Amino acid sequence: MGLGMQIVYLGFAGSAAIEAEAGVELLRLERFGNVLSSCHLAIEALRGGGPRPTYDVRLDLLSASRELKPIGHCTSEDPVAAIHEAFDAAEHELQLAAASGSVGRNSGASRN
Repeated sequence: MGLGMQIVYLGFAGSAAIEAEAGVELLRLERFGNVLSSCHLAIEALRGGGPRPTYDVRLDLLSASRELKPIGHCTSEDPVAAIHEAFDAAEHELQLAAASGSVGRNSGASRN
């Protein structure tokens, strides 16, 4: 059984393409499945002064021991790019935690 993921769209309807990309990105974290239970992904369209929204992506990892590990906000005019950046940050944090033996501890990253 793989990792589960809950996706929430705020300020826009989302799309099958965004959901598919998030699923592909989730596969990158499968190797940490022994310490991860699921992911919560929030994608918010922020309306600014320009014609296009900026997308703010927040990713929270839930460890097998039910600890929350938030990954900092990632923003872009392209929601797929922001999702990719968030999963890059999560993978990096999990690699660091595995190398130090602290996987599962609550030590969230912050990215802007």
